[in-house]
Amino acid sequence: MTEVEKLIPHRPPFLFVDEIVSHDGEVLVAKRTWRADEYFYQGHYPGAPITPGVLLCEAVFQTGALLMAKLLNAPGGQGGVPLLTKVSDVRFRLPVYPGDTVTIEVRRKETMGDFHFMAGSMKNGDKRVMNVDFSVAWKKPDGQVTTA
Repeated sequence: MTEVEKLIPHRPPFLFVDEIVSHDGEVLVAKRTWRADEYFYQGHYPGAPITPGVLLCEAVFQTGALLMAKLLNAPGGQGGVPLLTKVSDVRFRLPVYPGDTVTIEVRRKETMGDFHFMAGSMKNGDKRVMNVDFSVAWKKPDGQVTTA
């Protein structure tokens, strides 16, 4: 089990962070290589695949979950999971292609009660791919619980 898998409940094929590069206080940096054999490239777009923007956002959100797990000392989602509560000001600047390795940086801006407000960005080399502001709450979700 990787360090990422020890900290958050996400698993393949819906895990979009490969490794943590650094963690310093309110900032966590991670990396992700988008592999050509990933299932979503078959339909987005055949013959000219690019990584869906929503999955780029998800990689940032998962990096935010890693930061929260470290800050709250809650590895593996013990006592809760990160629940996305707000997404705003998403800006896509460049596409990401199969084989690209991106660096993801998330910074916690403030906390109000159970809500943690964050800013995230993604770069491919020194070029900014996208940025997004979002918030999460670390909660034990109500509803169906499975053991599968």
